Order: sequence, then C-alpha cells, then structure tokens
Amino acid sequence: MDLKAYLHEKRLIVEQTLQDLMLTPQGLLAEHIEAMSYSLFAGGKRVRPILCIAAAESLGTDLNGLLPVAASLEFIHTYSLIHDDLPAMDNDELRRCKPTNHIVHGEAAAILAGDGLLTMAFEILSAPQLRPTISAEKQVRLIHILATAAGPQGMVGGQAIDIASEGKEIPFTTLRYLHSCKTGALITAAVQMGAVLGDADAEQYQAFTDYGRNIGLAFQIVDDLLNVESTTEQLGKAAGSDAELDKATYPAFFGVEETKKKALNAVAEAIRALDGFDGKADPLREIANYIYYRKR
Repeated sequence: MDLKAYLHEKRLIVEQTLQDLMLTPQGLLAEHIEAMSYSLFAGGKRVRPILCIAAAESLGTDLNGLLPVAASLEFIHTYSLIHDDLPAMDNDELRRCKPTNHIVHGEAAAILAGDGLLTMAFEILSAPQLRPTISAEKQVRLIHILATAAGPQGMVGGQAIDIASEGKEIPFTTLRYLHSCKTGALITAAVQMGAVLGDADAEQYQAFTDYGRNIGLAFQIVDDLLNVESTTEQLGKAAGSDAELDKATYPAFFGVEETKKKALNAVAEAIRALDGFDGKADPLREIANYIYYRKR
C-alpha cells in the first residue's frame, strides 16, 4: 500500500474535523480560543487520530460517527505538548519549528490553553450528538480509556516520573515504565478506542492493545534517538535537550546502535500482534514501520 498517500488522506480528514470542532475566537474568550488554536493547528502528523481510524477500519468500520472520537485524541495530545514545553517542565522555546505557546501567549495563557484542550476532549467524547451512531455504553467505555491513558496512570504520571527523574540514576525498569506511560499510554488508547468503535471481540482488543503498547514504546525510543542524532531544524524543537536536562533515555542506557535494535524489535512485536488480521490491517502494519523510520 501507499502509506504516504494514506497518511495524507487521513490527515486532511482529521484536520477538517478539528476545524469543525474547534471553537471560533470571539467575544471575551477570543484570546483564550486563539491560544488553544495556535497549538492545535501548528502542524503535526496526527498519528494518534489516524491510528484510531486505522484500527476501526481494520475491523470493517467506516468513518461515519468516528471522526470526533479520533479528534479527541489530538486535543489531549496538543494539551500535553503545551504543558510539556512550559518553563516549569521542559522549558522549550520551539515546537514544530514555531515558538511554543507560552512564548507567544504567555505562561498563564498557555496553561489555560492546555486546560481548555484537555477538557474539550471529554466534551467531544461525551456529546449526545455522537448517538445513535455510538451507543451511550460505548461512549462511557471510550471516555474511560482516554481518561485512564491521559491521567496519573498514563501520560501525566509518566511526565511526573520524567520530571522527578531528571539528574538522577534510575533503573531501566523505571525508564521503561516511564516511556509506557508518558508516550505509550495515549498511543495505545488510540488503537484501543478504534477497536471499541470497530466492535472488536476480547481477543482482537488484546491484539490491538499489544500492538499499541509496542508501537508506543518504539515511538518514544525513536524520540530518544532523534534527540541525539538530529538537528534542531530537523526536529522542529531543541535537539540535545535530553542530555542538557540529564534525562534518562534509551541511548543513555544502551548506546545508539543497541537502542536502534530495541526500537526495531518493538516494531516487529507490534506487527506480530496483528497476525490474526487480514489486509485491512495493513495501514497499522505500515504505520509501525513508519514510526521507526520517521525523521521527526
């Protein structure tokens, strides 16, 4: 299959959905909505919504009623980037080759922009307008998956461990857990939510979960590698920042070459998890390889 064409097509669909869902900057909230929109529409590959779509489509589900669910993942992801970049966190001034939200709008406005995007994700997921396409029972399940992945047992917890671990020696088990939460949880949730939309049975749901966990791990390992091997221009954000902040990373533990092997192994495990699916799951297989070979 032509993965480049597939990703381009789905990205355009996701972009339009985000435009349809995002509030219009006007009135007293104009500046707040502008700050939210600044980061939401600053670019990005929209990997998480596309994974949700691809998982649902691999089970024969069409896009009808699915797109707002997929888009909710990007609202969560964007909020996390805004907060990660804050001075109290990673203190980054560039994101996707543009000044970070707090550089443009100020720190308080950036915090609130992230808060707004986070909350809107659940407003979108719980909207009555999704029914009858998506049952109320399914909505609750989707909300639970996303909330768990985004919260203290997932992305936020991973970020907390990451910040607490700066400048310290931590065991590899902690690093792996950190990665599974900070990056892997939301990626896994994207695939799980697509599985729910596609009415996956228990065995299929587990296969998608295994796939998501492995590509989530591969994604963060490759992020670690790119931070070492790429330039700021290639990354769209500060290169070498992990070393400057004395963060625990896979290259710091294993070196670059061994880290590449571990990333490839995670990709192979992800693809193996899809052995029980036919050609409709090929986009997921190709995305797993894409995650390893991406440049930023």
